[in-house]
Amino acid sequence: MIDIPVADIKAKIKEQKGLSDDEIDTKIQSKLQQLAGLISEDGAAHIIANELGVTIVKEAGEAKINDLYAGMRNVTVPGKVTRKFDVRSFDKNGRKGKVGSFFIGDETGQVRVTLWNDQTDLFEQFAEGDVVRVKNAYVKENRGFKELHLNTDSKLQIKPSDVTVGEVKASSRPDATRKQIKDLAGDEENIELLATVVQVYDPRFFNVHPDTGKRVDDSHDGPTQTNYVLNAFLDDGTGNIRTTFWKNQIQHLTGKTDAEMLQYQENPQAFEEVKTDLLGEIVKIVGRCKKNDMFDRVEMTANVVLKDVDPEEELAKLQSETPKATTVKETAPEPSPEKPDTPEPTPKAETTEPAEPAARAESAAAPAEPDAAPAEPTPSQPEEESLPTTGAKEEEPENESTDIEAGVKQDVKDEDVISLDDLEDLDEKL
Repeated sequence: MIDIPVADIKAKIKEQKGLSDDEIDTKIQSKLQQLAGLISEDGAAHIIANELGVTIVKEAGEAKINDLYAGMRNVTVPGKVTRKFDVRSFDKNGRKGKVGSFFIGDETGQVRVTLWNDQTDLFEQFAEGDVVRVKNAYVKENRGFKELHLNTDSKLQIKPSDVTVGEVKASSRPDATRKQIKDLAGDEENIELLATVVQVYDPRFFNVHPDTGKRVDDSHDGPTQTNYVLNAFLDDGTGNIRTTFWKNQIQHLTGKTDAEMLQYQENPQAFEEVKTDLLGEIVKIVGRCKKNDMFDRVEMTANVVLKDVDPEEELAKLQSETPKATTVKETAPEPSPEKPDTPEPTPKAETTEPAEPAARAESAAAPAEPDAAPAEPTPSQPEEESLPTTGAKEEEPENESTDIEAGVKQDVKDEDVISLDDLEDLDEKL
């Protein structure tokens, strides 16, 4: 079934028949009353479009990107390559292969194209800026965004002579939804928070295979790459939330380069100054939230970190969208060395950390459930550090050693590498 939003159906009726929004809504409401209880608004809109002879889905020929809908098959779309990502290998649940993705755009928008296994050999034959034609692909929705996937009957034509693409429209991804921490329910995507950093923990380092992103242990004798993860608590006056930052987002949060971050692996004490400087910082985070059912709390994974925010402007925006949002934060201070109303950082000696998370960190999807969880922090009693969410369900010993190598050996047995339905994370984490 092709999933077409009712707003798109109305737009096509308006475009092809010249009806006003009020006229279209009146027709749809009339149809709903006529078929009371037997049809939804989407169904009524489809019927009205059909009665008026409006074409909703193009059935033949090449399609524009804004005409693509989840569920469509055998579609052909020309476009210009706007962004290209590395091919990644995966080995998950006995299934091995390769996956690669890139974006194409036309005058109406942009869409991700995904290639699998032998199809990824074509990646060496085109570059960003080249024109391609995707033939006989199917449209799939992934995390609320449309994607073109190629199967065995699909083809990718590179630099076809009969295709011309005009100025590519900028990506039209929806704006993030601003929310308060107290209103987060879990399993929410593209959520924006404006909050203050009130607790920061030491980064944790682990080695992964540079091609697959899979975690490797001491017995691995091939090439490795060091990744890292960091936890922090954010507070917006309505509550606090544990937030996981992976490699790139840690660099945005701390202002440190990859080389600078790697130095803390050998000299963790030097990171204490970074942690202290972060306390009291007002940051804007965009990411996804997940309900941790085991410990009955919502946790967040950051995909975007913005530190150069204007608190007055952001709080005004929050107030206009949710009138009660600034009840506590109304007099939020500018970021400053004083860091008022912020708990002191937890001394390193008092922090007990379980083992590292699985290596899906930088190459794949967001973490899942935690291995251990402490109580929620309060200004007078900072929380002990625990893992960012992973797939493990086992409780770690209460006095687990903080030694990194020991932690790696005690990590999750079934290491996640890449979720085939999680390509958004694949690119976000690279």
